[in-house]
Amino acid sequence: MTKDKAIWTVGRRKTSVARARLFSGTGKVTVNGKDINDYIVGGVGKVSIALKPLDAIGGRDKYDISINVKGGGTTGQIGAISHAIARALSKFDVSFRGTLKKDGLLTRDNRMVERKKYGKHKARRGTQFSKR
Repeated sequence: MTKDKAIWTVGRRKTSVARARLFSGTGKVTVNGKDINDYIVGGVGKVSIALKPLDAIGGRDKYDISINVKGGGTTGQIGAISHAIARALSKFDVSFRGTLKKDGLLTRDNRMVERKKYGKHKARRGTQFSKR
């Protein structure tokens, strides 16, 4: 596959949305125009979570990925990046789908923040009770 034939996918987590473009290359991963190690601050552990789909199939140095991510915080963006990469890899080669699915990387994590209700301090936290 060449750079002309790129695969576009979308990954989501909480309120973050990541759009990934995958094509064969040398293993360069950019997020919003920066290298992934410069964009994701907080150690190698967070970067490895984002690139877990590549590690699962053993393709860290086989694909170039360009990602545009917006919305949410760091954790949501990392989850969205991982989801987008996993979807792109399963679209690139159908044989990767079984491995990615077994590791739970293709499933969209649908947990969201519950809305605040009126008469409450937060979504479920009520007012403090005092007997006197």
